[in-house]
Amino acid sequence: MILNRLSILNYKNIGEASLDFSPNINCFIGQNGAGKTNVLDAIYFLSFCHSAHTTQDSVVLRHGEEFMVLEGDYADGDLQSPPLHIYCGMKRGMKKHFKRDKKEYKRLSEHIGLIPIVNVSPGDTQLIEGSSEERRRLMDVVIAQMDRTYIATLNRYNKALQQRNAMLKQDSQESIEGNKTIDLDLLGLWEEQMAHEGEIIFQKRQEFITHLMPHFEQFYSRISGSREQVSLSYVSHCQRGPLLDVIRRDRHKDLAVGYSLHGIHRDDLEMLLDGHPMRREGSQGQMKTYVVALKLAQFDYMASPQRGRLEGPPTTPILLLDDIFDKLDASRVEQIISLVSGEQFGQIFITDTNRDHLDQILRHGDFDYRLFHVTDGQVNVDS
Repeated sequence: MILNRLSILNYKNIGEASLDFSPNINCFIGQNGAGKTNVLDAIYFLSFCHSAHTTQDSVVLRHGEEFMVLEGDYADGDLQSPPLHIYCGMKRGMKKHFKRDKKEYKRLSEHIGLIPIVNVSPGDTQLIEGSSEERRRLMDVVIAQMDRTYIATLNRYNKALQQRNAMLKQDSQESIEGNKTIDLDLLGLWEEQMAHEGEIIFQKRQEFITHLMPHFEQFYSRISGSREQVSLSYVSHCQRGPLLDVIRRDRHKDLAVGYSLHGIHRDDLEMLLDGHPMRREGSQGQMKTYVVALKLAQFDYMASPQRGRLEGPPTTPILLLDDIFDKLDASRVEQIISLVSGEQFGQIFITDTNRDHLDQILRHGDFDYRLFHVTDGQVNVDS
């Protein structure tokens, strides 16, 4: 997918901008806080219907303004499909409106996956240092872009989980008061739905990680110069046997604590460096290398012609690279520059405070590019 033109009005610190992009590489130069990341976040918003940094829509409106508008004009990389226009408008205190070619979506979930994106940002180290929820979100964001049924399945699982937890919490409280009244038949129905939906989710997550692993290891090895070995493995309660059996086996523990201890909502990714937990043993540079390699492998997964798509044939994702060279030594920077300059990646948006890094990328290959300077929310193309 190619973003040809982006219009921004009152998004974060950007008052107004109309930008025409290269189908290859687009570079944004500016100091920290200038607004480079906000341009990339506006692109992300048009794909996911929310910011990459928050799900609270009100905070993306520019201070002192009552509305914001984002518009994007897209084309498929093969140029055979008709142009695509995406509009998002929102007034303060009101819900946002998303339109595809002037037709408003009934449900925002219908839009997810239409414009696939891989986003690499400084906050990605939370995939290593943060909770398991961060790592589950990584899997869910990727799979949801490739498989529209996934979001619906995940929503049904979460609804069943919430209902079961509500019953467990109520029973736990009533046990304290000496008045247990839990309906075990109803509890069993929610467990059956959790197990049914959970095993579908498990299979799709398992397939994703299995496909991702070799690509991830290759990217990491190249960026690091094969100086260390890494691994990534998927950990799930579904690996212990049929999920319904696993849930019911320890139901007495759930009744005691008042919530569900087992299920795919507890899934995790084990990230190792030379056989030890990356979060404990990895340096900042190694962690940065790990997440960059992980995201580039994600790109390969989404761009693969073997992967199914929501509508039509596979399309190359847009790649957002926000300040990816920070905390990396010169050799790793050089390898990343070599990688992203290759032909396997499509349209790239990249930010940096260091003009030298971007000049290295632009000198690395014979391709079209645009260079933008960002200062205090003003975005100007380099002439």
